[in-house]
Amino acid sequence: MDRGKASTILALGSAMLLTAMLAACDGKEDNNKKETAGLSGSLLSGETAPETAADPLGKYDPPIEITTVRNLSDIVENNVLGVLKDETFEDNRWTRLYEDKLGIKIKNNWVIKGNDTSDPYLQKMNVTLASGDLPDIIPVNATQLKQLADSNQIEDMTELYEKYASPLLKEILSEEGSGPFDAATFDGRLMAIPQTGSSIEQAQFIWIRTDWLDKLGLKAPRTMDDVLAISKAFAERDPDGNGQKDTFGLAITKDLWGSAMGLEGFMAGYGAYPNIWLEDSSGKLVYGSVQPEMKKALQALQTMYKNGELDPEFGVKEGSKISEVIANGKIGMEYGQQWNSIWPLQLNKNNDPDAQWRAFPIVSESERLAKNPLKFSTTKFFAVRKGAAYPEAVIKLFNMHVEKNWGATQENEYYYAPPDAESVWQLSMVQPAPTRKNLELFRTLDEVRKMGDKPELSGEAKAVQQKLDAYASGSKEGFALWGWERIYGPEGAEDVVDQYDKNNQFLFDKFVGAPTATMVERQSTLDKMQTEIFVKIILGAPIDDFDKFVEDWNKLGGEQMTKEVNDYYASMKK
Repeated sequence: MDRGKASTILALGSAMLLTAMLAACDGKEDNNKKETAGLSGSLLSGETAPETAADPLGKYDPPIEITTVRNLSDIVENNVLGVLKDETFEDNRWTRLYEDKLGIKIKNNWVIKGNDTSDPYLQKMNVTLASGDLPDIIPVNATQLKQLADSNQIEDMTELYEKYASPLLKEILSEEGSGPFDAATFDGRLMAIPQTGSSIEQAQFIWIRTDWLDKLGLKAPRTMDDVLAISKAFAERDPDGNGQKDTFGLAITKDLWGSAMGLEGFMAGYGAYPNIWLEDSSGKLVYGSVQPEMKKALQALQTMYKNGELDPEFGVKEGSKISEVIANGKIGMEYGQQWNSIWPLQLNKNNDPDAQWRAFPIVSESERLAKNPLKFSTTKFFAVRKGAAYPEAVIKLFNMHVEKNWGATQENEYYYAPPDAESVWQLSMVQPAPTRKNLELFRTLDEVRKMGDKPELSGEAKAVQQKLDAYASGSKEGFALWGWERIYGPEGAEDVVDQYDKNNQFLFDKFVGAPTATMVERQSTLDKMQTEIFVKIILGAPIDDFDKFVEDWNKLGGEQMTKEVNDYYASMKK
């Protein structure tokens, strides 16, 4: 979950400073590290080196210790650790599994609360990278990976991946083609293990309070004019019935983009596709954020803000703050991904049992089917510090994660999303997953509903069906049961994904390679400028400021970045 958030705003701070500091750690110091790394910091006990566990799921004996760094998201803190007994972020079913079955003990050098795209996490990671004091396993974004690869601070994983990756892992990581590996390959060498994401799981929906629709006599939207009319009605016609004008139509945050309360789906309604690379009529790639269609979408949002349909403080509120407004029953619509029913919408349902939300397909200005923009989904890579004693260990963690969730010895009901908690899989240090699993899971469960009886289900299908059965029975024992039903039930979000898939409504990001030189140097600055100007326009700045933004974007690196992207794109067609 939560993998489609906005482009990194503080990617690496000063690229020149970081490159210089990383380079300072290169050369002779690297060789010294390799020679002196020894086993003193890698073995849990004793002085004997463990046997090489060449089996993809083989165990180190005696066990080893590896270091890493992590982020602790709100979902994990509240919806997982907040309800599980006798488990912590450092000591839980996943850390115990890795130690018991693989002989790998994980030590977190530091943990930062928030998402792995949040400012505090990125700032802490930047300091760690610049210091040269790297953990054994380094979770990085694409830009950080290129910096580390260019400065020779990480291990070459090419042969190790071929030797240690299980057949199941290789299958899963290759499901969306070579793009994830292309992004992690430099000079023909694989420099990190890509944690592939599911592109189609980034699909956007319009989540709407249907109890408000019913109360106001409104129907589900078929066009963007309908969306605007619903938003206006939610803000002006007292849908909560308290006699006050204190409700809003659409939820958005200061970051504008993301998997919950983001604007990608709204913009797509106007044929605007920010933050992804598109093919134009000539076959060249252009950046969606600077195309003219963006102007009309921003104008619509500016009108909504002026009408009082948006939280007046959205420009300074993060998602967690806007989620509180939703929880308090003051917002009736948001764009987001399929899991939004579990967070933030379940919060509203908990506070008001009569509240009801449903995911609807995004719509266009006409009644033609809208295209759903899907950003390149592999945004996280696991690199290994140059000189680490057991660089293959991270691959074995990947192997175990997919095995226990979808392999022959799977225990999905325990390790993925058990009845008493949500997203237990996020406790795992690495989190790869089959890219179409949720859609195929929905189709399996939908077939069960149509058959009228339940065949012998197993794995994730069994675990989710148990949640649906518990919800249908009115059970109060399970966690976020309503949220799960809103995803996989007959009116669930995955039913809409099924429609998107069958109707060929997905619009994929065309650039899937490693960051170009200008991206490394300028992308974070350009992203920050984009967000600041778009927020100002929504708040009332002249709409023609968009044209000035496009001009500045090109001058400050966008034009050169576009050239580099097209050079890469042309080379991939050869």
